[in-house]
Amino acid sequence: MGSVAAAMKRAGYQVTGSDTNVYPPMSTFLEGEGIPLFEGYRRSNIPEDAEVIIVGNAVSRGNEEAEEVLDRKLLYQSLPEVLKEHFLRGRRNLVIAGTHGKTTTSSLVAWLLKSAGRDPSHMIGGVPKNFARGAEFTDSEFVVLEGDEYDTAFFDKRSKFLHYLPEVAVINNIEFDHADIYEDLDAVLLTFSRLLRIVPSNGMAFLNGDCENSLALVAEAPCPIQLVGLGENCDVRISEMVARDGATTFRLNGEEFQLPMTGEFNVRNAAMAIEVARKAGLSTEEIREGLNSFQGIKRRQEVRGEERGVTVIDDFAHHPTAVELVIQGLREGYPDRRLIVILEPRSNTMRQEAHKGNLAAALANADLAVVPPVLEAGRIAEDELLDVPQLVKDANVAGGDVRSIESVEDIVSWVSQEAKEGDVVAVLSNGGFGGIHEKLLQALSGE
Repeated sequence: MGSVAAAMKRAGYQVTGSDTNVYPPMSTFLEGEGIPLFEGYRRSNIPEDAEVIIVGNAVSRGNEEAEEVLDRKLLYQSLPEVLKEHFLRGRRNLVIAGTHGKTTTSSLVAWLLKSAGRDPSHMIGGVPKNFARGAEFTDSEFVVLEGDEYDTAFFDKRSKFLHYLPEVAVINNIEFDHADIYEDLDAVLLTFSRLLRIVPSNGMAFLNGDCENSLALVAEAPCPIQLVGLGENCDVRISEMVARDGATTFRLNGEEFQLPMTGEFNVRNAAMAIEVARKAGLSTEEIREGLNSFQGIKRRQEVRGEERGVTVIDDFAHHPTAVELVIQGLREGYPDRRLIVILEPRSNTMRQEAHKGNLAAALANADLAVVPPVLEAGRIAEDELLDVPQLVKDANVAGGDVRSIESVEDIVSWVSQEAKEGDVVAVLSNGGFGGIHEKLLQALSGE
């Protein structure tokens, strides 16, 4: 939402916006773009002469501004509608979807094209370090989009990616997620099957050949499909992965590539990006050069600083599987170093009791872990709410060393006393988490 707001501002529109809990990096990015931000929703925030109101999918009926829009009978649209009508028609749209890895894969695809001189438009949910912003719209024929399966708006319950006119679609993986809008895994599979139905016959869908849920879509898909993964069933096979000094070399159908990231999941992301880049016409050498110069994404294994020999890392992990994969990747990237994980159960999926078992197993893989109480617990039904004390017990039974500490200040105090030189502290949250990263670094420095 913020990235497209900036793109519209750069296209000559006058843009203002409202949100709650505005936090960096997006808040500082928007301020730098000269877009006035209103903290909180009020009817008076909507200008008298407003021509179009773009409604984010976090807004629901009862929101003051949504009610004002409806009362005044103003023209309102969803974000995906704006993208389709203003930026996507007639373009070669490369849509990256899946439960995990969307931001990294779409950032990789955008950079591979950019570094090879194709200057693509892109719309990515995070902020890629190779780009000044998460959304840029150029005159290129290519548009790279992070394809979110979340619903479009309160007045349109279809997935966002169904508006994106894909020539190429990637499905990295499929798990049950977004329990607030999907009843079960079958409902999630249905929306991904609909994505494949709108890929044209001259396009391509790349699916994870090692993911049982992704494979379930193949039989009824009307578009061309290639499977990418480690298994013998895959059309494009990953092999010979070797991680060293923060980078990974691997082979894809026998050709060697190097990625300046670690973790099997990042190699899988890179493999998808490579195949999309090939479909877009890039040569192997252009792809290799792009991979070598990829800088990563803010809030994806991002080193926020080091004090007293302790490295503080930020990651967006929003799902138990993502937590597991991040911990695995950090183990590979920082071998022989003690890993302390601070997890904020903030996303709708993470706050659900149904995922507790997977989350406990993931946390048990850290040397030490801290989990605060569930954020805004009152918004989740009591019988569905994650039981944090039981989560801690389960993780410890599984061999972990996990505790629950209530406040950010108390977590910072405990970690700053516990951390030793050489430790890695990973903060996993899809929110601002009370500015914990800077508070940790300040506490570790002794200021």
